Amino acid sequence: MTLKPILIHPDPRLKKACDPVSTFDKELAALTDDMLETMYDAPGIGLAAPQIGVMNRLIVMDCVKEEGGTPEPMALVNPKVVWESEEQNVYEEGCLSIPGQYGEVERPKMVRVTWQDVTGAEKEQEFDALWATCVQHEIDHLDGKLFIDYLKPMRRQMITRKMQKYKRELARE
Repeated sequence: MTLKPILIHPDPRLKKACDPVSTFDKELAALTDDMLETMYDAPGIGLAAPQIGVMNRLIVMDCVKEEGGTPEPMALVNPKVVWESEEQNVYEEGCLSIPGQYGEVERPKMVRVTWQDVTGAEKEQEFDALWATCVQHEIDHLDGKLFIDYLKPMRRQMITRKMQKYKRELARE
């Protein structure tokens, strides 16, 4: 497994819609393993393929955060929300592509998602609470949408300026 560099906003690839995955092979399985390793190392609870520069509809996530909890890594290929609850939840979201920045985002409390696993098998599951927020956040990445797009324009611009400055500082190192 290989740690992948995570793209930092603003990067044009983070604003592009991704292509569906059509080939289910060893390379796809290896990519999901690399993405999970990268996500855990960051550390984060979700990672979308475009965040590592791969423009395919693939996400990984694991929302088990309790100390000593059993990890529940998931890889969702071509995920799609097929139902969402009317009830909403607000979570303070962050993003591995926008390090150190957070904002409250309102999303459906529960969603039902269909996807394929790395072998191409069809899956469907309902997600609730943090898992629902995470899967929606990651699917947004596949459509070129970031959590800051839900924030007020001034806050979004402030975060974008901070990220531009952060990228300049990284480039000098």
